[in-house]
Amino acid sequence: MKKFTLLLLITLCFSISPTLAGAINLMEISELKGMLDSDSVVILDVRAGRDWSTSEFKIPGAIRASGEDFAEWSTTLPKDKKLVLYCA
Repeated sequence: MKKFTLLLLITLCFSISPTLAGAINLMEISELKGMLDSDSVVILDVRAGRDWSTSEFKIPGAIRASGEDFAEWSTTLPKDKKLVLYCA
């Protein structure tokens, strides 16, 4: 079930309209900054191609995770950690 939820979040991240975006739990930058040194959080940078490669904004310690390769990396994620998807 957790894999399905993660896949759904990734799919929504890439295809959601601004109207529906409010239905997803969003995190303030300050909240994420407070979690950066936590061992209980895994940050996944799921931005697509050029959005990721040309960006000057990358979160230190984030794991690059392509939505296209979900089947590969989704099985390696820890089940006891909070997953934060960065797709902006």
